[in-house]
Amino acid sequence: MAHNHPYVSEAKEGNPVFEWGVLVVVIISAVLAGFGYTMAATVVFAATAIITGLIRLILKDRSPWKIRSVGFDSFIGIALGTGLLVVYFSIQLMM
Repeated sequence: MAHNHPYVSEAKEGNPVFEWGVLVVVIISAVLAGFGYTMAATVVFAATAIITGLIRLILKDRSPWKIRSVGFDSFIGIALGTGLLVVYFSIQLMM
């Protein structure tokens, strides 16, 4: 019986070094937020999401950032970053 299932492993998908780099940037964003620099933290986090989405969109299968499909990864990254910025700045306008 043949087993046809997708591979889900670091060896087959993505680049662990790039993924750890993204984690470091997210931790930096959390530290910034913890010190009260919420605008900087939001911009760093959103920019990271948008950049990873664009990298996946441009490089497709050669991308170091792979979670699911190219369309899913790109949409989630770009939409998350854009949405986060829109929500943050709309809240600032209401204050």
